[in-house]
Amino acid sequence: MVDSKAWNWDEVKEQIWNEPSEDVYYYLYRWQQIGFKKFLDLGCGKGRHSHLFADSGFEVFSFDLSEKAINLVKDKAERRGQKIHVNIGDIKNLPYKSETFDCILSYHTIYHTDTKGINIVLDEIYRVLKPGGEIFITLNSKDNPSFNNPDYKKIDNNTIIKTEGPEVDMPHYYANVEEVRTLLEKFKIIRLRHIEEFFNNRTSWHYHVHAQK
Repeated sequence: MVDSKAWNWDEVKEQIWNEPSEDVYYYLYRWQQIGFKKFLDLGCGKGRHSHLFADSGFEVFSFDLSEKAINLVKDKAERRGQKIHVNIGDIKNLPYKSETFDCILSYHTIYHTDTKGINIVLDEIYRVLKPGGEIFITLNSKDNPSFNNPDYKKIDNNTIIKTEGPEVDMPHYYANVEEVRTLLEKFKIIRLRHIEEFFNNRTSWHYHVHAQK
């Protein structure tokens, strides 16, 4: 199993990483209506979703491998008068008790591992989620052109190592729809979407998964 590696946030210049994704607003609304309170932003980055949920009345826990990212979350929370619980660590070993969270968001994060690692991560997500709790996660699709990029080293049948940008030397796990369903066999899948996105003159495919314990 490969070691986890944090993003180099010094190289990340795009404004999108400071703004909540449009997909997440639906889950914010849904989870408010259900009455969920304890929210885990797993792989929170600079905290764009942590701050959104904190402003909306959730008890927010932000978790990331990057010390720089976590410090940015802490600093912004202090400026905004928010109480956000922050932790630095590896998503394969979460420092939370079982059945802690009502809802968990992991947006473009948990696929930064290999085949063995993704199974461990999802076991950890399942462990810390309350019965009846929900998750919204994204996974790389094997239809993504980067999966077959000859410049990237393939370390197992589902995983490549990138060689440029803020993700240099980072593993990326990819799946097809059957593999996604197998990965999430412990969960009840509520909604599974396969989405192509266009940005910066390139395209990428991801699975967006809404599931319940």
